[in-house]
Amino acid sequence: MAYVTVKGGREAIEASIEKVRYEQFKGGVILKAEEVKSSMKSLVDQVMSEASLYDEDLAALSICQGEGSPEECVFLLRAYRSTLPRKHYSLEIKSEEMRIHRRISASFKDIPGGQLLGASRDYTHRLLDEEYFDKEAIRQVVEKWDELEMHEESELQFPKVLDYLRAQKMMVEYPVSEEEPDDVTKVSLTFPSSRSQRLQVLTRGQTGAVTALGYASLRGFGSVHPTVGELRVGRLPVSIANPMDEKDEDDGYSIGDIEVTEVESIIPTFIEREDKSREMRFEIGYGICFGQNESKAIAMSILDNCLEHPSEVPTHQEEFVLLHIDSVEATGFISHLKLPHYVTFQAELDGVRKESK
Repeated sequence: MAYVTVKGGREAIEASIEKVRYEQFKGGVILKAEEVKSSMKSLVDQVMSEASLYDEDLAALSICQGEGSPEECVFLLRAYRSTLPRKHYSLEIKSEEMRIHRRISASFKDIPGGQLLGASRDYTHRLLDEEYFDKEAIRQVVEKWDELEMHEESELQFPKVLDYLRAQKMMVEYPVSEEEPDDVTKVSLTFPSSRSQRLQVLTRGQTGAVTALGYASLRGFGSVHPTVGELRVGRLPVSIANPMDEKDEDDGYSIGDIEVTEVESIIPTFIEREDKSREMRFEIGYGICFGQNESKAIAMSILDNCLEHPSEVPTHQEEFVLLHIDSVEATGFISHLKLPHYVTFQAELDGVRKESK
């Protein structure tokens, strides 16, 4: 494919970029990154997840610059991420150590430690509130919860719900893998893919795309319809090895924590015994992503299990799923259609004219 060289358009391009800033600021309001970070948590979490860069300040800045368009914000943040040096790899993070502020199970009513609803819009009426910006009402809510947070431990540790089923030998057992995980940000995705590659691509995937394909599986374009065993939202501690002795993992350094959403879904399956009889067991579908991204994490757990069982069904085909959920790849390829295609279209046009004679 070739393109006609375009010359003399620099002034027009610069004016177009300047017009973008005009359209953004002509109303006289200039959003600050601190305001976005404070009031648009869901969007900040989505952008961090799809950009695979955990930095709330940078995510908020990208939202201001990208005018709230998730695709543009993710593109900006991934571009910035590519300039950063990789100085350390974190030590293994165990999700059992999560400090939880939301935890529910759709499989069991009574779970060890109880259901913890936390902050969620799941229980709201989804009606527009014309008094949403009532400053006095907002002040009262903030003061009430500030006081509660001061007197109560808001983040707790709980046992895993699925450990209850594992203890009763109801879960399919998987051998523990000691292989080094693949890193799709360092080495391109290959097929057949490893599970570590699949999980990385899914957690970096565009939220809408991952959710849509998970939904497709539920509607019959796949064979996975799970029950959420446990959904957790909380903070996980992150540590790195001692730079002087990286082999000693017991002598690590804490570098902070990150908020994540983790989902373990339960999928019924049948295993074959030695006597050829079949017995029901439960498999797991796993999803985890930065921030509070619950629908995406659930959909990810569906697709994780789908891709563990390849078939001709679209949601079970790793190339179909993994190559079509990346935000930057998808947006870039669609957007490239706006670039000059003069040569190819003129060739097609000439062909139509010749045939019409």
